[in-house]
Amino acid sequence: MKRMTQGICAAAALLSLTAFSATAYADGRDWDDGPVINVAAIRTVDGHFDDYMHWLRTVYKKTQEAAKKAGLITSYRVIVVEPRGPNDPDIYLVTEFKNWAALDHLGSRADKVSAEVEGSVDAANKSEADRAKIRTVLGSRTEQEALLK
Repeated sequence: MKRMTQGICAAAALLSLTAFSATAYADGRDWDDGPVINVAAIRTVDGHFDDYMHWLRTVYKKTQEAAKKAGLITSYRVIVVEPRGPNDPDIYLVTEFKNWAALDHLGSRADKVSAEVEGSVDAANKSEADRAKIRTVLGSRTEQEALLK
């Protein structure tokens, strides 16, 4: 009888472990949703690379740090690349968000951060217009990292 009880307990334990591992992968995916990343491609106007880098070091950095502190973003990076042709970017601005929901109503929340850093939304808009003289935004893409299980 003792052997039968041990056998039943062992079978029940094995069944439980099998069911648990199946539950862990019940969604059938080999990956989980990771952070959402926005990458903006920037091309500086000839002779103005250092001017744009100065703006990034000052206003951009202050704004991104304030956005991190406010919980709007999780991180940011500036990546300098060698353009392959005249229409390729020489800088990528990478901004990471916790998830897609972090983008909901981001505009109004980002306006508050811009106003805090630059004094007002109007001042931030003027700053944006002034930057158009030293750089061109070639486009951006938003993507999500896949975290492999």
